Amino acid sequence: MAHSRSARKRVRTAARRTEINRARRSRVRTYIKKVEAAVEAGDQDAARAALVAAQPEIMRGVTKGTMHKNTASRKISRLSAAVKRMA
Repeated sequence: MAHSRSARKRVRTAARRTEINRARRSRVRTYIKKVEAAVEAGDQDAARAALVAAQPEIMRGVTKGTMHKNTASRKISRLSAAVKRMA
């Protein structure tokens, strides 16, 4: 257990930020799953719409610091390629 006041505060802050980051990461994964599910189902219009909705959400994860920029770019690229292959 932390002993100093500042260390106790850092423990509280870290717990709060962990919760926020976990929620944000979960939200991004949900958007990715929606695109993948639409691709799996073969519904091109739904996949395209889900991709358009997922892109800003994935990049928001980058600006908020829960995801690396290259990771987000790779995920968007692979999702875009999967949707494009449906055409």
